[in-house]
Amino acid sequence: MVSMMAVLFFAATGVTLNHPDWLAAESTRELTGKLPATWKTAQGIDWLVVAEYLRSTHGVHGTVSERNADATQGSLTFKAPGYAADCFIEMADGSYRLTVSYQGSIGVLNDLHRGRDAGRTWAWLIDVAGVFLTFLSVTGLGLLWYLKKVRLSGLVTLIAGGVLLFILAKFAT
Repeated sequence: MVSMMAVLFFAATGVTLNHPDWLAAESTRELTGKLPATWKTAQGIDWLVVAEYLRSTHGVHGTVSERNADATQGSLTFKAPGYAADCFIEMADGSYRLTVSYQGSIGVLNDLHRGRDAGRTWAWLIDVAGVFLTFLSVTGLGLLWYLKKVRLSGLVTLIAGGVLLFILAKFAT
């Protein structure tokens, strides 16, 4: 049943990945504000203060994936499955512009399918599912080998499917 759920998840999200316009529900919010006085130190931006301020003030979530600063502007990016928040900070006065994008539940599922911005635990789960499904496929082939009544037709179907997959992959490139 676990492998059935994994196959169902990756099959359904494979279709939604190919047709993102079918179920698009992306929303974007633009927010502005001014950081608290403690955002900047003598060494530069205190990224922890900025990140926690944005989390508590605007409900920003996800993992900080990028942070950059130069003499005039700083930027901080948060990422999670189906979600991104980009903050641009003016170094002169601490004012900021925050853009929050959410792709909806289908976007979350599509990013989970890819393993994008989902963390190490999810990547581990994808690996375990991949190994388990490979084992399931190999044992299915082994079972086919021992079933004499359907061995020939099964092997012909296997070869035909492999050739068809190769041809389709060749056309895709």
